[in-house]
Amino acid sequence: MSADMPSDTEWLATAETLSKALPLFQRYAGATVVIKLGGHAMGSDEAMRSFARDIVLMSHVGVNPVIVHGGGPMINAMLKKQGVVSEFVAGKRVTDAATIEVVEMVLSGLVGKRIVQAINEEGGRAIGISGKDAQLMICEQTDPALGFVGTPVECNPKFLRSLSDTKVIPVIAPIGTGRNGETFNVNGDTAAGAIAASLNADRLLLLTDVAGLKDANGEVVSEMTPEAIRQMTENGVISGGMIPKTQTALDAIEGGVRAVVIVDGRAPHACLLELYTERGAGSLIRMPR
Repeated sequence: MSADMPSDTEWLATAETLSKALPLFQRYAGATVVIKLGGHAMGSDEAMRSFARDIVLMSHVGVNPVIVHGGGPMINAMLKKQGVVSEFVAGKRVTDAATIEVVEMVLSGLVGKRIVQAINEEGGRAIGISGKDAQLMICEQTDPALGFVGTPVECNPKFLRSLSDTKVIPVIAPIGTGRNGETFNVNGDTAAGAIAASLNADRLLLLTDVAGLKDANGEVVSEMTPEAIRQMTENGVISGGMIPKTQTALDAIEGGVRAVVIVDGRAPHACLLELYTERGAGSLIRMPR
């Protein structure tokens, strides 16, 4: 035996380790997992590479990942560069005709292609699309005062399933189409929830820059029911920017998603930790068992 070849004992130890790990990786074989990518995971090239490696690994062990991404900071930077001045109504950006052109260019182009490239460089097969492709996400105007901001009312899961059947990983920009051909900007969490519901996804992972949902004592809650979410919101425990995320979770579960997890995207390998460890990496929301 060559000096650099592992001994029989080492081979047996490795085989035993793999045999123990295999059931964990088989846990989600065949599952559809929708991931809303944003925040820290998009903040650096290394974080993007790490995320891409995890997605490719998930695909290799039988998961069907579907990625929906945001890109607010990139949009803001491009609007500033293009000299597009935004107006705000009640703290929300008005998406006028000039703004929606920049939003679509940044999300469908710069941001989406960066994610696709990262996944492909790690050995995956990803394709960048938006909600306008194959009428993936048909929207209605959310509020006339906000301009071209849309709410999804219809999705096309057959298109996404056709990609998953050929092991192609969809990377979706949250841009929707109206029934009269309009282009709408859609909140990334909202888009991810609507797409996950249309697919009856096993999991919707919302990557954030917080540890998870916290109770009245400031402690992260590892698991809770939709009813508990409603009570925490009524009591003011859930507030601010977390309300839209929890509302997305409630809507997704009501629409057929088995469970939603608000995941700490700052944790290395957050998606893998959530799927393949007992403790996970955030707060899981699902109906009581």
